[in-house]
Amino acid sequence: MKLYFKYLIPLVCTVIFLASCGDKNQQKQQGPPPAVPVTVAEVIPTNAVYYDQYPGTINALDQINLTSQVSGYITGIYFKDGQKVSKGQHLYSIDAQIYKANYSQAVADLQVQEANLVKAQKDADRYNELAKHDAIATQQVDYANATLEATKKQVAASEANVQSLHSNVQFAEIYSPFTGTIGISQVKKGTAIVAGQTVLNTVSTNNPIAVDFTIDQKNIYRFSELEQQKHNEKDSVFTIAFGSEIYPYPGKIDFLDRAVDPETGTIKVRLIFPNDKDMLKPGMNTSVRVKNTATKDATIIPHIAVNEQLGEFSVYVLGDSSKVHQQKIDLGTTVGDSIIVKEGLKPGQKIVVEGVQNLHEGTVVKVSQ
Repeated sequence: MKLYFKYLIPLVCTVIFLASCGDKNQQKQQGPPPAVPVTVAEVIPTNAVYYDQYPGTINALDQINLTSQVSGYITGIYFKDGQKVSKGQHLYSIDAQIYKANYSQAVADLQVQEANLVKAQKDADRYNELAKHDAIATQQVDYANATLEATKKQVAASEANVQSLHSNVQFAEIYSPFTGTIGISQVKKGTAIVAGQTVLNTVSTNNPIAVDFTIDQKNIYRFSELEQQKHNEKDSVFTIAFGSEIYPYPGKIDFLDRAVDPETGTIKVRLIFPNDKDMLKPGMNTSVRVKNTATKDATIIPHIAVNEQLGEFSVYVLGDSSKVHQQKIDLGTTVGDSIIVKEGLKPGQKIVVEGVQNLHEGTVVKVSQ
């Protein structure tokens, strides 16, 4: 048995040595992997006009839900749904019989209190005159003066009650608070409404009209500058689109909101657009198009050169020894079949535009002419 192991061990070592030599010879025969054929393009700055786009919502500059300050039944509707209304135009009437009756009663009570005030004033004047001649007890004079003051307060309370009830009579008639468009009535004649709760209708302005959208806080400086600039209406920075249709009238910045939303890091921007033809309606969704002001020396590359992985974008840049390395980039707006690169590339660099799918970091490539 010992003799068997004596010859077996050298034999195993010899086999292992020969196998390792064979692997090295095979590696020498295989050599380095062949270069991957690719097509490259040089990064060249160019002039480009493009638009940054943001989702926007159309809103009325003024809008109010009409409610009543008194309860009752609708007795009159004096407009057509959807029509334009003027400021102060009569819109609704509410049954005011009870309010008018209460008002009349309050006026009568006021008249009684005013009569009592006249009597109390005369009594007080007469007693005070007698007191000057010591012809009346001081207590009676005090009573007369106290009665006069109490009667004055009763008159004041009655006057306030009259004004309150008169307001109820006035509130039974509802008028348009401003010029605009009224919507579809939410109530009909005979409908019972509750003060401050029942919405009768909505009135909103329609010309001009607002478009609201949000921007990242890093763009505040740019939009603040745009707010201060004066633009030619024929070449406006701000337009809106609905699909492929572009609204024919440009807009302008009205204001930037007072503060950034700390949860989202965004701020609201409001644009103003003319709406003479009533083409824009509150609540519509639109795409806000903002002409980019950095139109000189923009870096634009073919879209097919861009790789995306886990939300990050990169390109393969040709380096020394015909090797490529992966370069992260920050993308901007798509312009046809190309895309703008905000950061990550420099003029003169060469990037792979064809054969990207066969590459990885450090791959040796062969540039096709």
